[in-house]
Amino acid sequence: MIRTLLAEDMNLVRGAIVALLAYEEDIEVVAEVERGDHILAAATASRPHVAVIDISLPGQDGLSAAAELHDKLPECGVLILTGVGTPGLLKRALDVHVRGFMAKDAPPSQLADAIRRVAGGERVIDSELAIAAMKPTEAPLTQRELDVIEAAADGASIAEIAATLFLAEGTVRNYLCRTTAKLGARSRIDAIRIVRESGWI
Repeated sequence: MIRTLLAEDMNLVRGAIVALLAYEEDIEVVAEVERGDHILAAATASRPHVAVIDISLPGQDGLSAAAELHDKLPECGVLILTGVGTPGLLKRALDVHVRGFMAKDAPPSQLADAIRRVAGGERVIDSELAIAAMKPTEAPLTQRELDVIEAAADGASIAEIAATLFLAEGTVRNYLCRTTAKLGARSRIDAIRIVRESGWI
């Protein structure tokens, strides 16, 4: 039996994946979490063979959680689910020893197959995501906007960003608002997620 941990913050999606995997005789979901910063504790308690992790999670992003999981429980293979394939994102996934990288909209049968292959020690990378990742995407942001969003991603306050980059606080706010608008993001946090997933910082 392949013991599986599922990390997905959307309740309906998580429930659907659990229901789907319940039909697989050789896969058992032994833990479910909705936050990235809950993954390690849940994995330590349940000892899964495979962790299926959404790349975008509150508390801690999926790739950071995957890196932590590899350090503490290297025997647990990680399968990342993502809606975005970029060179930077795929490289980050491989750098943190992720074994699987697949699209969230892949056919359901592919998920069970990917879990089996990851449990068997194989590397599974969705071919369409790999092709998309090979196509370079340029950031629609200026270097200064990237500097500001990167500082914000590191947790710096408006005042700290202004002091570090020698800008007025109002200018920093303007950069953050402009960046959010350019990316079509819902919030600053969403803008940081988009920039990170695109591999621009």
